[in-house]
Amino acid sequence: MNWGIIATGNIAGKFARTVNAMGAENQRLAAVGSRDLAKAKEFAEKFEIETVYKSYEELAADPNVEAVYIATPNNLHFENTLLCLNAGKSVLCEKPFTIKAEEAKTLYNTAREKGLFVMEGFWIRFLPLYDELLKIIGSKKYGELRHARCEYGFIANEKRRERKFLSELGGGALLDIGVYNLGFLNMVMGGSPEKFDTEVRLNEFGTDEYSVVQLVYPGGRTAHCLQTIGMNIERRAALYFDGASIYLPDFQGAYSMTVKPVEGEEYTLDFPPEINGFEYQIREATKCISAGKTHSDIFRPEDNIAVLRLMDEIRSRWGLKFKCE
Repeated sequence: MNWGIIATGNIAGKFARTVNAMGAENQRLAAVGSRDLAKAKEFAEKFEIETVYKSYEELAADPNVEAVYIATPNNLHFENTLLCLNAGKSVLCEKPFTIKAEEAKTLYNTAREKGLFVMEGFWIRFLPLYDELLKIIGSKKYGELRHARCEYGFIANEKRRERKFLSELGGGALLDIGVYNLGFLNMVMGGSPEKFDTEVRLNEFGTDEYSVVQLVYPGGRTAHCLQTIGMNIERRAALYFDGASIYLPDFQGAYSMTVKPVEGEEYTLDFPPEINGFEYQIREATKCISAGKTHSDIFRPEDNIAVLRLMDEIRSRWGLKFKCE
């Protein structure tokens, strides 16, 4: 697969390193595009990319590029993905896919009409650990899953703080990292909640710095998540069943989980990544594109839209609207 990359930040670098490490799987970096040509050239040299473009439009028009990885700020995801789809390119777009659910619907419909693949880069969904965890949940080996919780927080300083929080960039902790929390809960709880309560603390930019969301699912099952860009909080998660508890020391880099049955000995299951974890979503995108699919059957459009819609509802409850909307 010949990949083009739009933008040159940290997450674009992680994607580029992964593709280069997967070279034996016929993965190749064909081009990089940035509005800052100097940064594009520096990125290309670092990751051995031959073709450099000074605009996203030029990259999208490159006939040698089969698929594009989009790593621009949140507010640009919709227009950048639409640009690439209209240029005939399949797309893997960094999370959050869009800043609101209606934009995501437009992109999925466009991809379907054009026969192109598109997916949010919710990379943790493709980690091998989650295949095993979902089997445990589905088999009811330990009875019903009654409650789940997860939390994630880090501190952003100086220019990074502005980039993470500016309303005109689609900033705030919910959209930046809460998408991992709510995506995780959607996955393990099997869908959307019936209702939720939430608390939020805003910052000097008028966006969310800290929030807690408590959710109720069909059958009285519950969940809780905390997301903040203001405190360092380990990415821990726990699931509570009738007959066991399962603990993930890091639910994002989900490479290990400990099962503690009510009866019997506890045990730990380890799933170390082959490279860094990004390889699994890249393989899924490549497989789907090669098969002529417009979306993944593992991380479906309806899964993505459900999480985006929930975030829309949470922000509405807070009374927040992005300046870029």
